[in-house]
Amino acid sequence: MAEGPHICPTLTYDDAHAAIKQLTEGFGFTRHAVYEEDGKVVHAELTYGNGMVMLGSKGTGSEFDKLVEAAGPAGVYIHVDDVDAHHARAVEHGIEIVMPLKDQEYGSRDYIARDAEGNIWSFGTYLPGGAD
Repeated sequence: MAEGPHICPTLTYDDAHAAIKQLTEGFGFTRHAVYEEDGKVVHAELTYGNGMVMLGSKGTGSEFDKLVEAAGPAGVYIHVDDVDAHHARAVEHGIEIVMPLKDQEYGSRDYIARDAEGNIWSFGTYLPGGAD
């Protein structure tokens, strides 16, 4: 049986190189793989904990690129153990925070940020599918 996440959000960016920098430096993702062709990112994998997001440059002409050409921004939720430290790192790197740190009624503490191309990233202590 293959290891790794079974679900990976996949995003395209006008400037995938800048997105990789923002996600690794500002949000703490780890660069797992980046494949380039003619100066464009044709496929990248960034990990966070046991999760992964895949991304690439818009305009590559791939089937996926054609299918999501008119798609709007996406939203991704990431579980983090220390959301306060994570938030501080994002702020330090100039990430746009659209909902400040907040304790939720259902027990999570979280915040929401927007990346440079409009995608929404939520980070919090809630662990989907975890024990109640």
